[in-house]
Parts: sequence; structure tokens; C-alpha cells
Amino acid sequence: MPKRDVSRLTLYGNTRSGNCLKPRWVADTLGIDYDWVEVDIFAGETATEEFLELNPAGQVPLARWPDGRVLPQSNAIMLYLAEEEGSELVPQHPFKYAQMMSWLFWEQYSHEPYIAVRRSNLMFRGMTETELDPALMTKGRRALGIMEMQLTYTDWLVSNQMTLADVALVAYTRLAHEGGFDLSDFPSVERWVSRTESALGLPHANPAEGAAL
Repeated sequence: MPKRDVSRLTLYGNTRSGNCLKPRWVADTLGIDYDWVEVDIFAGETATEEFLELNPAGQVPLARWPDGRVLPQSNAIMLYLAEEEGSELVPQHPFKYAQMMSWLFWEQYSHEPYIAVRRSNLMFRGMTETELDPALMTKGRRALGIMEMQLTYTDWLVSNQMTLADVALVAYTRLAHEGGFDLSDFPSVERWVSRTESALGLPHANPAEGAAL
């Protein structure tokens, strides 16, 4: 791994991973200075002795502060960064905060395991459609359907502005087409993806919108 500047935050991750990009987007949005260390998860770089000293779980993303503190897990990192900065990405109202947290948990348990896994199997593991577990498509579409129901009535998942719930869920939703999901079946989700990408200053990932990741 490249040497890092020990005077500021370091984010370890892989730019092909939506989970790894979430804390990076939050840091960029909040104007937090950091060094990015690219970790090749497919080449086993998270299993090296050097990396396991930082995170025994052998996973990215990982945040490391100059005082030696380390924090794994994408949603935990971005939550800490946003709360430290007093950002509006975190609702101040206790119930709105709880709603945001509910979406963050839901993203990791009911969305990412299907949409992200299907994408990874097709894009990076060389699997074909016939080799995939059919449940990945069924459960992934159900997750998108739940989002569609919410976003039919609101511009954002919580409150009247973007929160960390939107950041977390856009990470793999914007790439759902790479996993074989057709977002045109979920027009409210499709509009929300574009809205959230624009708010984060991201290029549109859906080729149907005329731009690449």
C-alpha cells in the first residue's frame, strides 16, 4: 500500500465498491480532507498481514485517524463523519433520526445482499445469468419496490432533504442495472437516483441517462 499522510484522515477502500464510496462521498460533501488508499479486494489485499493489523475482519471500507483510531463499516464511518461535522445529512429530530437509522439497517440487510451481490457476481466474478440464484432478482426487485412506494410520495427517504439514508441506498441502486435490474420499472426510484447523484456531485451511472460512472 502507498505511504499515507499521517496528519489527516485516511480512507481505505475500493472504488468499484458502493459500500466503499459512501464514506468518501460524505467526506467530499462535507469538505473533509482525507487520503484515499485503493485496496484491491479481488487480489486479496484485505487479507495481508499489514491490513489485518488495521482491521482483523479483513474488510473495506476502513477509516483511520491520525491518532490511530480505526473504524470499519461504511454506514458507521459516514455517520461518524457527518455527526462530527454537525451536518444536515443527519436529522436533528429524534424520530427522523430513528427513521434514517432504520433505512441504514434495512439497506445492509434487505437491499445490498441482493442488488450488490447480483452485480458483483455478474461484473466481477464472471458468473452468467443462469448461474445466479433466482432469489437475488426476486428479493432485489422487492427492495426496489419498497423504495418505490416511499419515493412516490416523498423526494427523499427521510424528511424533506437528503440524509445519510439516501447516500447509503443510492450507492448500489445507481448501479442496479449492472446487476440486471431495470430501474425504468421503478420511475420514482429512478428520479430519486438522479436527484441524489446531482446533490452529491456524481456523474449519472445509468447509461440510459447518457452518462457513465
